[in-house]
Amino acid sequence: MEALAVVDLNVILPFLSSVLSFAFAALVGDQWLRRRQPYQLVWTLGLTWYGIGAAAEAIGGAAGWNEALYRTWYAFGAFGVASYLGLGTIFLLNRTRFGYFVALSFGLAALFTDRVAARYASEGTPVSPGIAGIVVGLALLAAVAVAVATRLHRPAMAWVAAGFIVPGSVVAAALAFLTPLTGASFALDPINGAPIGAAISVDLRVVTPPFNIVGALSLVFGAAYSAYIFMPKRRVVRSDRPGLAGALIRGLAVPVNLVASLPATWRALKAGDLNSRVPATMLIAIGGFFPSLADGLTRFGVTWALFVGQFIGVVLIFLGFLVSIEVFSDLRLPFTRIVLRRRARDADLGSEA
Repeated sequence: MEALAVVDLNVILPFLSSVLSFAFAALVGDQWLRRRQPYQLVWTLGLTWYGIGAAAEAIGGAAGWNEALYRTWYAFGAFGVASYLGLGTIFLLNRTRFGYFVALSFGLAALFTDRVAARYASEGTPVSPGIAGIVVGLALLAAVAVAVATRLHRPAMAWVAAGFIVPGSVVAAALAFLTPLTGASFALDPINGAPIGAAISVDLRVVTPPFNIVGALSLVFGAAYSAYIFMPKRRVVRSDRPGLAGALIRGLAVPVNLVASLPATWRALKAGDLNSRVPATMLIAIGGFFPSLADGLTRFGVTWALFVGQFIGVVLIFLGFLVSIEVFSDLRLPFTRIVLRRRARDADLGSEA
């Protein structure tokens, strides 16, 4: 009975996540066809990759895994989902100072990649010479390029980030289909049967941190930052100083002022005066956090939460996007003229930190 329950969860939850992701991708893709906003196109791709990865998990859980299915799961899950959902948020915020946080994320990804390579070496499976160095170097180059673009011309920041993420993800995904596996044709968690990356060469696994770290951090903290922009603010920390000192203080100001602004935000929500972007982006932030948390828990042996976290994440992100006026000016049956719900735009109440 317990084995049957595990199998059912390994099929039902990924199946529901896949169906919801594809439906969501159709809705956002329809909005892109009408409004041609870059973030809508990138989110459409990210949600499509989410649907493909979850579908692979559902099929593998129901019919059994094989090499082609395993490679599909890894190619789209490891290099497509987080990176494209995060990149969509970067495009949404490309006129703000959020580019500096994106640059920091690339820097953190470079540091983490170096640590991952060192761990593989300590475990007796070292990365081939030069590969980790190339990944670290490209991540650092991206960090510098994004920071410079943010400083000189903010709207270019997202395109600079995309110039690293998009071609990098295409090459990495292609390698996921072409690189020889380590022996077995797939690898599953022995406790819950969920797929894991152990059958993938360490030379390819060491490439994943920049895509997942930059994408996940951009999605979660970008949504929180967007909420901060549009919530009623109480500015506890202010800084108009130029240069590095001013930038550091402004970076500190966002989380401090966000927390200080929560009581006023709650009052505005109860009064019905809160900009719709605030609850929408907070739902997206929480939704982006759940899959990352579930994936992180698997590294400590807590594997039961993986599919649950993926499903809760896509549901919350879906709800957040439905509430957001930035994504849906109206809700209609995709690729038709049938409008299900029209909505008025919020006044632009926000101001940047």
